Amino acid sequence: MKTLAFIGIGNVGFALANNLQSKGYNIIIASDNPDSNSVREALKKNINFSVENVQNAINLSDIIFLATPFKVNENLLSNLDFQGKTLVDCTNPVEIGISHGLKSEISGSEKIQEWASSAKVVKAFTIYGFENFNDPSYLGSNSKPVMLFAGNDSNSKLEISEIIKDSGFYPKDVGNLDQALHLEHMTLLWVKMVRRDGHHSNFMWSYFEK
Repeated sequence: MKTLAFIGIGNVGFALANNLQSKGYNIIIASDNPDSNSVREALKKNINFSVENVQNAINLSDIIFLATPFKVNENLLSNLDFQGKTLVDCTNPVEIGISHGLKSEISGSEKIQEWASSAKVVKAFTIYGFENFNDPSYLGSNSKPVMLFAGNDSNSKLEISEIIKDSGFYPKDVGNLDQALHLEHMTLLWVKMVRRDGHHSNFMWSYFEK
């Protein structure tokens, strides 16, 4: 089974990592500060995770997940060598008032691709809150929630499609990386409904083909 590195192991990163570790994936927490609160809390909750500095975690992994606050990404990514590996962008540029942090002029994922030029970026595991990433099976066996994803590299998208299936979602490729802007707006919609307007968090989107 593949090794996945997680840059960022807060609410979103841990939920995804915990889900995928339970499906047999090897999980590395990529952190240059192994004594940080988020790393210590993640290791308390799942003793099967290992920890490596960020570049070494990239070197050892097959696929890398980015689940950090968006504002740290430029400085974080610019000095890393991703060696042509797939980088899954789980981040969202959110500003005060739950607005798009890049004024909807460009997607955050396109900026991630600019900063991590040695990676093949795929936008995935957004459009929901972290509550739905650990285990989406509560919807029952008759309907799987959709996970929309976007990217420019077809092989990377095939890789991520399989991981999406393993995590319990129905994968739907929505096109090239510029489509990530619209996925980020879907995330903002979900966040406004739940965090601002008090809608319960246990809902997800579905996709049906006739």
